[in-house]
Amino acid sequence: MIEIVKPALEHLPSYKAALQRGWSPDNVRLLDATREQLAAIEEDPVAFLAGLDDRGAKGPPVTLPDGSQVPRLPGFRRWIWDGEAAGSIGLRWQKGTSALPPRVLGHIGYAVVPWKRGRGYATEAVRLMLDEARAVGLDYVEITAKPGNPASHKVILANGGRLVGRFFEDAAYGGAESLRFRIDL
Repeated sequence: MIEIVKPALEHLPSYKAALQRGWSPDNVRLLDATREQLAAIEEDPVAFLAGLDDRGAKGPPVTLPDGSQVPRLPGFRRWIWDGEAAGSIGLRWQKGTSALPPRVLGHIGYAVVPWKRGRGYATEAVRLMLDEARAVGLDYVEITAKPGNPASHKVILANGGRLVGRFFEDAAYGGAESLRFRIDL
């Protein structure tokens, strides 16, 4: 059984160990994000944890894969936990609307550590995060996935998602084709 937990000092050693094993909580920026998180943990673990919960969008701009920076949206991360770090899941939104700016690939993003994939952790984590999405007032969430990622398609569909279209990601992400799914809340 897994849960999604608010990142805390008690969980940090396990999360850090997952990063040190080469896992990335960011499916877009991959090892750049891993290195940044390890450096931030080393510099100030308390500040690192505080920065993972930014419902007021007060943090620094977000760096996109092409290096450009954009304003941060309100959001927070939770860690997928089964007694140790099993992954990360985040929620982001715009105040007052369920719509997202075109530069944002989805409301929910998740990554499970490779050594725990295939156990239903992502499916359960998304299900639990849907309650959080309702709590911030969203009517629906959108989640994107690459056409060649059937594991993510399965996770989204298992949570009531439906394919709403194909699109090409913003140039900042490389302009690759992607699929947009919607889960009505």
